[in-house]
Amino acid sequence: MYGHRKIMITVSIVTYKTEISELKSCLDSLDSPLVRRIFIVDNSRMQSIADFCKGVDKVEYIGSDNVGYGAGHNIAIRKAMALNMKYHLVLNSDVYFGEEVLPRLVEYMNANEDVAQVQPNVVYPDGTLQYGCRLLPSPLNLISRRFMFQSMAEKINHDFMLYGFGHKEPMNLPYHQGSFMFFRTECFKKIGLFDERFFMYPEDIDITRRMHKHYRTMFWPEVTIVHAHRAASYKSLRMLMIHSYNMIKYFNKWGWIFDRERTEWNRNILENIKSSKKK
Repeated sequence: MYGHRKIMITVSIVTYKTEISELKSCLDSLDSPLVRRIFIVDNSRMQSIADFCKGVDKVEYIGSDNVGYGAGHNIAIRKAMALNMKYHLVLNSDVYFGEEVLPRLVEYMNANEDVAQVQPNVVYPDGTLQYGCRLLPSPLNLISRRFMFQSMAEKINHDFMLYGFGHKEPMNLPYHQGSFMFFRTECFKKIGLFDERFFMYPEDIDITRRMHKHYRTMFWPEVTIVHAHRAASYKSLRMLMIHSYNMIKYFNKWGWIFDRERTEWNRNILENIKSSKKK
């Protein structure tokens, strides 16, 4: 179906003590003639992962110190840019999807040259919707989700999580979940790579909003992926501390109370959702 000239995607997966069965399921989803190379950046340098990767077509194993999620992907993105591929997929190892996903995303991006980044519809393994597209967070959003009574948190989270959106229509949004981020590679030249000050968690918010300043960053629900999300920071005190520390860095960068972009973009998104409901 696709000739050599049609190969246009590189992929990066950052692993850390990842189970081989999980990684294999993810790599099976990437068995596509559209994929040129898959970079596995292993922040744990596990010999079992290195050995497994040796036997997988198109995979390049990169052993790394535990530099963090965004920095790990940056190692691969730099290699991807050198290959001059048109698209690069940042992918979590706990994601899997059908063979139709990559061809349809390529078709969509080819038809929309002003789109720098796409996130498809995301569901849990049981098929329930995963609310990966959100408003840009404020400190109140993070505090309410962690520390407020559920009834109070639900009211604050309703807008932030875009519960009223429905996730049935495409929308240009400045916050995409980091488990599946499909980028137009040349756009990295304009906005840069992941901000390596963030060890993990807010790097997906940060890079999406930087892309959003110059291009469209689209939620496109015409294809669906499965994300077996573990929500580690809700189960581990250590991961909660890492999450909180890195969110402090995020708000130091973009603003705690005063963040003009956040205010303007979030307001426009909510107004667009209300307008679409009236039609």
